[in-house]
Amino acid sequence: MNIMRPFAMAAIATTLATPAMAADRQETIYINPFAAFQLFDDKRDLSETGTFGVGLEYRFKPNWAVEAMYSRADADRRYVAGESEFEELRVDGTYYFAGPEEAWNPYLSLGAGNADFGTDPSGPRTAGSNHDETRVNVGTGFRYNISDAVSLRGDLREFHGIDESTFDTQVSLGVSVAFTRTVAGPAPADSDGDGVPDSRDQCPGTAAGAMVDSTGCEPDSDMDGVVDARDACPNTPSGADVDSRGCELDSDNDGVVNSADQCPDTTAGAEVDANGCEGVTETIQTFEIEVQFPTNSSVIGNSFDNEIRRVADFMKANPETIVEIAGHSDSRGEAGYNQFLSQRRAEAVAARLTGPLGIDPARVNAVGYGEEQPIASNTTANGRAANRRVEARIQVQL
Repeated sequence: MNIMRPFAMAAIATTLATPAMAADRQETIYINPFAAFQLFDDKRDLSETGTFGVGLEYRFKPNWAVEAMYSRADADRRYVAGESEFEELRVDGTYYFAGPEEAWNPYLSLGAGNADFGTDPSGPRTAGSNHDETRVNVGTGFRYNISDAVSLRGDLREFHGIDESTFDTQVSLGVSVAFTRTVAGPAPADSDGDGVPDSRDQCPGTAAGAMVDSTGCEPDSDMDGVVDARDACPNTPSGADVDSRGCELDSDNDGVVNSADQCPDTTAGAEVDANGCEGVTETIQTFEIEVQFPTNSSVIGNSFDNEIRRVADFMKANPETIVEIAGHSDSRGEAGYNQFLSQRRAEAVAARLTGPLGIDPARVNAVGYGEEQPIASNTTANGRAANRRVEARIQVQL
């Protein structure tokens, strides 16, 4: 019998299995010595006997393994005097129902091999004597991991001899020694070389050397659609229209961006004020309006109308004046949000002037300055409270 044949079969099976493994995986090789008790079919004229053997098992995936095994026994003849030598080489494939990290690993196994039944030359020939036979087998059992390196294995297996239609049964117990290693699979594809694999890269064409986030996209801190690396105006307010440089648009080129331009169609080259309107204004009186807003809110109640009426009374007494309602915040939170909230609060005060208090809307302008114009330090609670304010800047046009 060619002793190398089953080992060659195991090597071929391993080679065929390997290409399917792409990711990192754990490989384990077990050396499986065992002792068994084997019951032979009556046709063999062999008594039940102890059997010994050893297997070399390659667990190439957590749940799959292939094993080459050698076993032998000296069995007494059952019906006549003498004994028979028995040897077998086989290859089994095994499916484990649990991963190697679990203590208990039950399994199913299927295999085939070649058995050599020799006999005492002085004895008569029977179905079990002096011949090679192909046997297929099916088995079940368990592996119990005592440690990463040592485990116990119990196995119950039924063999079918194809040549003479025999059925043999074997039960075995063994101690296994394991040798384990982790095999790295090929690195995932990263076409643009930004460190984010193509499978997760939402911006697959980033420039070489660009800084990217976990999605493979260049960061855009102010979320204006222009990445930080090309953003010449990195703190534009949320929702503002910007150009390719990330700066707010100024459609009439008067130096006042669209979001703050109260007069968006001024004549080219005209001198404008901070609101983008022609003519220059001068602030002649500033009222600080004591208005309290709920946290993160721009809603005010009617109880503050008396405070705002001071501004309305002054403007009615001075009809040539206009007013800028300026909203301010402290420096806590995002600058863009602070500017947005201060604008809404300024608009709420302006609405009181032009609504219940009867001031012409054309004379009232609301501007939110956010945290840009503090009057006290933002490092103290009192300073931050002073910076959260609304001012009425009474102006005259020169």
